Amino acid sequence: MSDPAGYREGAELPRGTADEPELRQGLRRMRIIATGLLAAVVTVYLVTQGWHSHGGPAWAGYVAAAAEAGVVGALADWFAVTALFRHPLGLPIPHTAIIPHRKDALGRGLETFVSTHFLAEDVIREKVDGVGVSARVGAWLRQPAHAERVTTEVAERLTSVIAGMNDDLVREIVEKAVLPRVVERPWAGVLGMALQRVLDDSLHHRLVDVLVAEIQDWLVHNPDTFVRLVLDQAPSWTPQWLDEAVAAKAYDKALEAVAQLRADPEHRIRQAIDRFLGDFAARLRTDPELGEQVEQLKGRLLGHPEVGRAVSAIWATTRTILLDLAGDPRGTARVRATDELAAFGARLATDPQLGRTVDRGAADLATRAVARYKRDIAAIIGDTVASWEPAETSRRIELHVGRDLQFIRINGTVVGALVGLVIHALTDLVF
Repeated sequence: MSDPAGYREGAELPRGTADEPELRQGLRRMRIIATGLLAAVVTVYLVTQGWHSHGGPAWAGYVAAAAEAGVVGALADWFAVTALFRHPLGLPIPHTAIIPHRKDALGRGLETFVSTHFLAEDVIREKVDGVGVSARVGAWLRQPAHAERVTTEVAERLTSVIAGMNDDLVREIVEKAVLPRVVERPWAGVLGMALQRVLDDSLHHRLVDVLVAEIQDWLVHNPDTFVRLVLDQAPSWTPQWLDEAVAAKAYDKALEAVAQLRADPEHRIRQAIDRFLGDFAARLRTDPELGEQVEQLKGRLLGHPEVGRAVSAIWATTRTILLDLAGDPRGTARVRATDELAAFGARLATDPQLGRTVDRGAADLATRAVARYKRDIAAIIGDTVASWEPAETSRRIELHVGRDLQFIRINGTVVGALVGLVIHALTDLVF
């Protein structure tokens, strides 16, 4: 008996995934089982009905009634399953071949369903929160080998980008895009705010410490040079021995003053520097005359013909430094970056507050991205389904769900037989 589902042996089914041969085999097997069961109940019905009609026992009538109802149930469910994918027996019955005829509407409906229920903000946030981004990233990143892998990948990409940049292009971008933006904005106010921020954060104290330390180191290693500088400024009419004594005393006082300045954070010279810088920052923000002087200086600097060559020289030096830092796997920069990444990973894995902050940031980022692009993401479904040929769409869906649908045919046969048996028994009892 041929398969009522209209499946042609050897018909081309969609290809493209590794599990399709297995799916095709499973679908064929379940079709054979469902069709075989239909053939069996038809046979049972014919045999028992003929036997009962020619004087057979009473139970043969019950079996015939059950088989008859099983045939009806099997054929009804075969029709329902087949109508999803094609016209049953090739007849253009209305409301059949539903998937080929309504694939675009089904695709858009699925698109809307996914967009509404799967790409909703609360769903995305719940899923991202459940992943535990901070714990996973921290546990992975705290391993030195993994941190080194990250720094190596970043360094290689950075090296490739820097090495591939054209010097003339960089200079042109700076001269035509960066410098004009720098020129059009007044410098005085910006410099004043920047200097005030440095003062508020006490960053200049470190610079003063470095300068004082360098001066002290120079004095310790160059006493003769200091004395000679003092002697060169001495009057010609003073005795030599007096000049040398004054120079030696000045050297001792300079060493003493520098040592005190280095040791005392509240030294009056440091306070004088703070007051001077604070006043200068305020003047930069509020003094129109000083602001005009800064603008004139800016114009002279940026209008100088050496600016282009300076930009090229600065870029060449910067690129060389960056390539050296990124290209040396044992260099200070790479080693420090690896250590910092590993330390950050350890903090992510052990610091609950930092972990919550990172997890919240990851959830916010994911929800914002989905909220912005969910229509485009969901549209992939509708656009993909719309691009399929109707027959191909039907075959593709049937290949993946048809095996389970064959159970509907089997269940229809069994349930129909049981219902037919009950109805026949009740009929005999009542009538």
